[in-house]
Amino acid sequence: MSVSKSKENASPGVLDALRATPRSVRYLLGGVLLNQLGAFVQTFLVLYLTHRGYGVDKAGFLLGAYGVGAVLGTVLGGELTSRLGSRNTITTAMSCSAVLVFLIPWLADPGDYPVLLGMVVVLGLMTQSYRPAASALLSDLMPDEFRVMGFSMLRIAMNIGAAAGPLLAAGLIQIDWNLLFWVDGSTALAYALLAASLLPRPAPATGEQEPGAAQEAHRSAYGTMVRDHRFLLYLTSMLLSALVYAQFFAVLPVDLDEAGHSTALYSGVLTLSSALLISFELAVTARISRWRASTAATVGTFVYCLGIAGYGLPGSVPALVLLTTAVSVGGLMISGPTLWAHPAKADEKVRGRYIAASQTVFGLGSAVGPALGMLMWTHYGDGVWATCAVLGTVAAALAFAGLRSSDEPRSTAERTDTAERTLTAEESVGAEDADGAQVTVVADDADGAHLTVAAEEAPGETAIPSGR
Repeated sequence: MSVSKSKENASPGVLDALRATPRSVRYLLGGVLLNQLGAFVQTFLVLYLTHRGYGVDKAGFLLGAYGVGAVLGTVLGGELTSRLGSRNTITTAMSCSAVLVFLIPWLADPGDYPVLLGMVVVLGLMTQSYRPAASALLSDLMPDEFRVMGFSMLRIAMNIGAAAGPLLAAGLIQIDWNLLFWVDGSTALAYALLAASLLPRPAPATGEQEPGAAQEAHRSAYGTMVRDHRFLLYLTSMLLSALVYAQFFAVLPVDLDEAGHSTALYSGVLTLSSALLISFELAVTARISRWRASTAATVGTFVYCLGIAGYGLPGSVPALVLLTTAVSVGGLMISGPTLWAHPAKADEKVRGRYIAASQTVFGLGSAVGPALGMLMWTHYGDGVWATCAVLGTVAAALAFAGLRSSDEPRSTAERTDTAERTLTAEESVGAEDADGAQVTVVADDADGAHLTVAAEEAPGETAIPSGR
């Protein structure tokens, strides 16, 4: 556990964050980018299967099965991260994913439909289970003051891969459709090898647990999450945000086509959003890092959802559509890194499950959002955009309530009183900081939060909670 002292410094800049990024994090981000660059299954599975003779209905059902596996995969990933560690989880998930992707061309004949159906569910499970592990490892390795910017780097790596991947896929298809899956499997395998060889190994377990102790610890971890009411508010905000986010890919292209715009406009929207995120997100994150987490999450969520709702403005011309896109992407850049970094503040024992819960809820909203959005658009037309505005306002309010505890710590008196009640000989150690101030490190307070309480402070300094 580290002891930090409050300093009134300016917020760190982009170059500061890049210099402070450990080498292991660079390897992690490189692996994520490489894997995302070759992630072709979800984007091209339907087209590939129809090319192999499948009907659109069966091909679409297989894609839906993959999506179900992907949502469950984040739950599995959180559990594996807690049990195996981040490095081992990434290695296992990506190795299994590579093997399954390699098998797709051999199982893509219509006669193998039942086998392929089961296989794509497992593939979705494996493909997504690395994400909680990657987020947990990023949180562990990145310095606390740069954690949010670290998650911004993670998002940028994924966006670069997602933007360049389709261009690579277009060239591969011209040669051979099967190359999509050879390359996809190869990038997943490369990520697995990178993780196994370059990412830090988990610390060896100290002591032996009594029989049943591990199972009891896992039950306690989920109980902690259920009792964390602010985190449940945060999860609800993420679910509503995902429902709104899904309309960018579901309703918007159909709505623009219905309004008489060419597909080039929607392509321009996608290109603009990717370019803005890749070019400016890290700089925006550096600027808003001085904000309270609840403020960044609330403002960003509201601006983003307001931008999405702007697609329903009457008489939308291409320039207005692109301006609305810029507004919504601006909101994403303000709130996204803060929201995705929030679960990483949880205690190390439950961090993997907190991250998995966040990603699962967002994945669930992204999965059901298109169906709900298209149903509403069919019956109410542009009323879907007004609904997005309402959902966005609620999501912003829930984000504010859910993240307040992360940036509004209890008073020093409250922390000291709690520490005095929970301190034991086994939980405390004496240490000196760089200025010679004697401190006492307390393992857990009554709420399960780690505290650092000063027993004897240097002049003018105040004890503060530790990072987690």
